[in-house]
Amino acid sequence: MIRRLTPYLLVVLTLAGGLAALSMRPATAEVKRSADYVVLVGIPGLRWEDVTETGTPNLWRLAEHGSIGSLSVRSALKPTCPVDGWLTLGAGNFAGWKRTTPVDGACPPLNVDVQRPDKIGAFLPDLDRQAVQYNQQTLTWGAVPGALPESVRCTVAVGPGAAVAAARPYGRVDTYQPELPADPRKLLGQCVLSMVDLGSVTGEDPTERQTAAARADATLARVLAARPDNSLIMVAGLADTDQASRLHVAIADGPGWEGGWLTSPSTGRDGYVQLVDLAPTALATLDRPMPERLFVGQPATSVPGRPEKLPEAVTFPADADREAGAQKTVATWFFGILAAVQLGLAVTVLPLLRRARRHVGDDQTVGKPITDTVEVLLVASALAIPAALVADLVPWWRGGHPGYLFAAVVAFVLAAGTAAVRFAPAFRRTLGPVSMVVTIAGAVVGLDLLTGGTLQLNGVAGYSVLEGNRYSGVGTVGLGVFVTGVLLGAGSLAQRFARPWRPLVMVVVGGLGILLVGSPYLGSDPIGAVALTAGVCIATALSTGGWLTLGRLAAASVAGVAVTTAFAWIEMRRPAGERGSLGRFVEALGDGTGGTTLQRTSKASLDALVGSPLTLLALVGVALLWLALLRNWGGLRRAYGLYPSVRAGAVGVGVAVLLGGVLGGTGLDLAGAAAAVAVPMAALTALRVLDHASDFTRPPEEPASVEVAKGVGAA
Repeated sequence: MIRRLTPYLLVVLTLAGGLAALSMRPATAEVKRSADYVVLVGIPGLRWEDVTETGTPNLWRLAEHGSIGSLSVRSALKPTCPVDGWLTLGAGNFAGWKRTTPVDGACPPLNVDVQRPDKIGAFLPDLDRQAVQYNQQTLTWGAVPGALPESVRCTVAVGPGAAVAAARPYGRVDTYQPELPADPRKLLGQCVLSMVDLGSVTGEDPTERQTAAARADATLARVLAARPDNSLIMVAGLADTDQASRLHVAIADGPGWEGGWLTSPSTGRDGYVQLVDLAPTALATLDRPMPERLFVGQPATSVPGRPEKLPEAVTFPADADREAGAQKTVATWFFGILAAVQLGLAVTVLPLLRRARRHVGDDQTVGKPITDTVEVLLVASALAIPAALVADLVPWWRGGHPGYLFAAVVAFVLAAGTAAVRFAPAFRRTLGPVSMVVTIAGAVVGLDLLTGGTLQLNGVAGYSVLEGNRYSGVGTVGLGVFVTGVLLGAGSLAQRFARPWRPLVMVVVGGLGILLVGSPYLGSDPIGAVALTAGVCIATALSTGGWLTLGRLAAASVAGVAVTTAFAWIEMRRPAGERGSLGRFVEALGDGTGGTTLQRTSKASLDALVGSPLTLLALVGVALLWLALLRNWGGLRRAYGLYPSVRAGAVGVGVAVLLGGVLGGTGLDLAGAAAAVAVPMAALTALRVLDHASDFTRPPEEPASVEVAKGVGAA
């Protein structure tokens, strides 16, 4: 009994030390009261390419003295039009203004009915119907428009956009002016919180954009001249102006905000903040309590490390905007082409599988040049996503034709990687290609996590900050590739050891993978760590061969639950703003909002299922496995019989990606990324095993157990 439980005890013990280390996280900087007044200045559409020393001198000087960053303007709707951006600012949560027609091209002008019955404040009669009820009853974030102004005694708003943000939930704006007066000193000192709408910067024509930015900059000069003493001014390009999502300007200037990068716990990356971070930043600066369970962002902070010279500093957010903008289009094409290529290879492999199994004495075989070519293509297709990650070492997005440059870089990296696998001595072994490919795939993602996740940030095979789902750590695609690399790599490695040692190999390799994924310093994905834990437990149970018995399943489940509980405990010990999806879900269950969280996750899964090209990759992989490779003539069953540890790793991959997709709300994206690596290697392995089917024995170069081979031969 003890021997059977040993692998699962190893899973728990291997992770215990690492989990204890993860719970000891350095204290993060907290926002202290640093100002008596906060002035939020909104310029929807303003990007860093619009800020120049000569064209916008006031913005330039403000950025020189203050802290800067890239602002992700995600709201509850896509695109985030100006009215949605202002509404999200006032809600401190992902909000949206009800739309009667979809946005086609440019966003409509901000046309909100602002009434001034007493000439002091204002009233928005449409706020309740178009915003409050819509966000509470239709959208899934539970945003409460007006949560920010409700948290302070009085608010000043200048301009219609600011009125949307400053309106309380019943539509009242405390103090309102349609335009900034010539001398706004008295107005800006009237309340602790002021919001100023300086108009939008729209279009793609450089001249028009520069003119609009200069006009806003000239008005900003009056704001800066009249700012109250001991005040914080935040300038934000808080919305998109058309369907093309971009990163926008974020500047904070005031006591304690001098010359740094803006960041927040919600992004976990220097130089990036979210639109939903601005409201909690304002309240934290004013030393006001946060509205309970209404804000989803976290107070921004200023961290050192910014270049001293502003021209050098602004190249970073401007370059990030260019990369994020190019990534969206290129990623759609990349995964679409990859899905088409893998579908073509699946169709090509089918007749080869049929012809590969020859009868005893039959010398009719598939032509070697054909099989060699197909094997090379299968290796190349499996390495496509790792090659796309490595391609981000080259700034392909800076060229005039970024898509073509990215394709050229990927082709070069892919050719080098495929050649390295093809001409390695291990390629001749049956498990040689799969071992090398999954090791390369896992190593690329693992090394990226160890070096800060820079390859995945805004990468074609990574995650985009424009989506606002993740800013650091491991993304969905990277997690799918890494899970495949860890579990299939561990299975291939374990196959080289004697049967009693295989569970230990699976545990050691899998445990390291779990720590990389779950560590808040590295992968920062507790949901992914939980999913990978389940895969490791199942793979450990099956690594010595045989079926998944009730006893094995029970032991694996206990180990998985133990590790999951440990991760949940660690998550709940972290500050609320630093918790991942697992911690937020546990918190939601505790405060009674779990239903909303499940609804949001279900909607995210449905959106990913319908709109992602990775879904097609997953479906192609499942079809090839179910309709061909796992059939009696498909060869994969024989391969799994010969190499039980590889079968264990494959089953673990399936469990991990399905569980991770359900818990993480990513649909089949995780499965698609894993299938893009695993399925081509499964087809190649099946072809090689079938080529030896007439021998009634295993391929001689693999050190698999004699007992398994005899069993297969007797069958």
